[in-house]
Amino acid sequence: MKVLLVGGGGREHAIALKLSRSPLVSKIICAPGNGGIAEVAECVNVRADDVASMVALAKSRGVDLVFVAPDDPLMLGMVDAVEREGIRAFGPRRSAALIEGSKAFAKSLMKKYGIPTAHSEVFDRQEDAEQYIRRMGAPIVVKADGLALGKGVTVAETTEEAVEAVRAMMGGHRFGDAGSRVVVEERLTGPEVSVLCFTDGKTVCPMVSAQDHKRAFDGDKGPNTGGMGAFSPSKVYTPDIAERCRREIFEPTVRAMEREGRPFKGVLYFGLMLTADGPKVIEYNARFGDPETQVVLPRLKTDLMAVVLAILDGRLHEINVEWDDNAAACVVLASSGYPGSYPTGFAISGLAEANAVEGVTVYHAGTRMDAGRFVTAGGRVLGVTAVAGDLDTAVGRAYEAARLIRFQGAFMRMDIGKKPE
Repeated sequence: MKVLLVGGGGREHAIALKLSRSPLVSKIICAPGNGGIAEVAECVNVRADDVASMVALAKSRGVDLVFVAPDDPLMLGMVDAVEREGIRAFGPRRSAALIEGSKAFAKSLMKKYGIPTAHSEVFDRQEDAEQYIRRMGAPIVVKADGLALGKGVTVAETTEEAVEAVRAMMGGHRFGDAGSRVVVEERLTGPEVSVLCFTDGKTVCPMVSAQDHKRAFDGDKGPNTGGMGAFSPSKVYTPDIAERCRREIFEPTVRAMEREGRPFKGVLYFGLMLTADGPKVIEYNARFGDPETQVVLPRLKTDLMAVVLAILDGRLHEINVEWDDNAAACVVLASSGYPGSYPTGFAISGLAEANAVEGVTVYHAGTRMDAGRFVTAGGRVLGVTAVAGDLDTAVGRAYEAARLIRFQGAFMRMDIGKKPE
């Protein structure tokens, strides 16, 4: 099969590598791709959110399947547009992608179907949100309703911090239209876990668990980012909790989407908080997470393309999805200034040495080739992932490899894998 993979980050590099090892895949085209992806796929300079151009590319190159990985093109209806041209597409249609594209929709869905989550209110008027926050007090959480590159959440310790977040989102348009509506919710406490699930709209097949690190700096300090690292499996996600999540959260969510006339086919991501009252949903994503994908997919033993085809054919129940009993850790190397503004174009050295460390794969997120060398081209530049028999070893090897890589302004968190147990 000839596959067009949409996207150009570390997640897409992990997907591309996995697809390249499938005997079902003969060629991979990636748009726009990045420097690392170019080693296993033909990269074409088409923006991931340019639906018309992506559809034209799929048609002109005669691809058999379009794998839509990022959130923006899913919400823009890329899967729908590709399917209208008679080409198969992997990912939820626009109506189902709304589960990520609108936090207000997700909250109303959970409330309607009794799926455990934090109590929340939705506001279209800034003054109403501010009044509610002052009435409820802090700590409290403010979320932009729409997509904001993983940065649209403020966990406010004080009332004033929460009010300032609302003003920045609704009045200052920090996230554009994504922040014109906000969700204000109670702050849950407990360890966080990420669980991605394959689903064909009826059958739910949870993947191995993961935990990520969203804050920019050690000790979960600093602004939210798209993710500074991740590890798998979670230290706190026991078989009993996994079964409870399947029964109370995963399967009810997929059934709810079907009942709403929005059947979800693809990868559904569950951001969970394990509270004293049981697991609750923090957020949904309508696709593979980043950087969770970089620690989950390396543990997948089953052919990824075989799973994709089973989902598209509605026969996921026939597939036995298998996972390695090992652990993985990913350390993100980022550009100085991220998640704010940052310079790019700096030469990267040490990649070959890092990839030579046992069990290590360096996933490219924000890189490009320039005169035969890799240079920085994004905020999150590389994801250094190590797979080993236990988590401590995986973390150690990831840091061993990450320290071998150099580029101007590089920084990383030094506490990946040290979430509370």
